[in-house]
Amino acid sequence: MNFQLTEVSNAHHIRQFLELPLDIYKDDPNWIRPLDKDIEDVFDPAKNKFFRHGTCKRWLLLNGQQEVIGRIAAFINKKYKQAQPTGGVGFFECINDQAAANFMLDHCRDWLKAQGMEAMDGPINFGERERWWGLLIEGFREPLYCMNYNPPYYKELFERYGFQVYFNQECFGMRAVYEFQDKFYVRHEELSRNKDLHAEPIRKKQLEKYARDFTKVYNKAWASHGEGKTLEERQVIKMFQTMKPVMDERLSWFVYYKEEPVACWLNLPDLNQYFKHMNGKFGLLQKLKFLWLQRFGKNERFLGILFGVVPEWQGKGLDAYLILEGSKVICFKTPYKDYEMQWIGDFNPKMINIAYSLGATITRRLSTYRYLFDRQKEFKRHPIL
Repeated sequence: MNFQLTEVSNAHHIRQFLELPLDIYKDDPNWIRPLDKDIEDVFDPAKNKFFRHGTCKRWLLLNGQQEVIGRIAAFINKKYKQAQPTGGVGFFECINDQAAANFMLDHCRDWLKAQGMEAMDGPINFGERERWWGLLIEGFREPLYCMNYNPPYYKELFERYGFQVYFNQECFGMRAVYEFQDKFYVRHEELSRNKDLHAEPIRKKQLEKYARDFTKVYNKAWASHGEGKTLEERQVIKMFQTMKPVMDERLSWFVYYKEEPVACWLNLPDLNQYFKHMNGKFGLLQKLKFLWLQRFGKNERFLGILFGVVPEWQGKGLDAYLILEGSKVICFKTPYKDYEMQWIGDFNPKMINIAYSLGATITRRLSTYRYLFDRQKEFKRHPIL
């Protein structure tokens, strides 16, 4: 079969890029179409800060009849520190045809090679890990907001090409009930006696304050988990301002010791419960519909975005204290019944143990794959933290 790759370079190509999934998922009742704007923001240098230290291209795959049967993007992020220079591929969609998939992946490999890369990870995002990261391999249910979803056969397309699992992404879920292991209540009671310690929910009127506090906790507790990356305060303020319209103040919590932030638990409602009614659009009518659904619609699912404790407080039960303080409000004073955590890498057994200790179970699993261009080089999985 003859294949042709066309670089996305005009409005017509963009429309084809966004609408190909309509054919791929036309018989899949679980698929929720992402908002077009969320996809396009990734490829807009004015909106995606990763263009400051990287580059990105995307293509459409056409068959001999000039029909679009696949799409893919490739990108380089110079701050993506790995054992070897590593690029990425993502936003992959393809008919169930190994030759078609190989044609796209070969092209991305060659393009990345020409940029000095020695490996490619995929499917990943030209952006942060909390969006569009990993290939779904288990748990084919309605996707969470900005979470990758794909047909089961994509696993074979990637693995037959030669990709290997760099790490698995475990997603945990549980009912939002005030029932925890006894040790949680014991630790909570112990720490509650400390008058210098208190927990409080986020307040939109003081959003910049909480953004600064989040930055402090993240850079102490989580920066080492993301290839040494740290967050800048102005970057987090902008992120919080973007999230403000969809935040529920009752869902996100901070712990302070002598007014210094030492832990945070950031959660959001599952926006896909609203956006699944939008068919990818978010114009004026959809925004009005969104506001109506927020107020009158039913949304019983909320998502865990990040949970972090600064190093000097780790191992002292502060995780239990934070979870119980927040849960007293979430479980008894909100409509949310189901909780799904943002994925946890299998390289992070401490956080996985916390999820299990909460009584959570794995709801879905994604894989981040790696392909080494030197096929004789030893493949190594992500190191355990």
